[in-house]
Amino acid sequence: MFIIDRFEGRWAVIAAEDGMTFNLPRSVLPRDAGEGDVIILTATVDREATEKKKRGVQNLLADFFDA
Repeated sequence: MFIIDRFEGRWAVIAAEDGMTFNLPRSVLPRDAGEGDVIILTATVDREATEKKKRGVQNLLADFFDA
């Protein structure tokens, strides 16, 4: 469980059940989220974007070493 502890400017300070805290950009939270609200965090991997980034890096390296 994660709870919005407080807001500090553009950041939301998030508290976990184990006492750990971390910051998230306020912009990634719903507009109506407030201090004390319990939030659910999920993460997904964007495989297409990952592959695009990898190809970009490979192209940069190829250009660099071919020059």
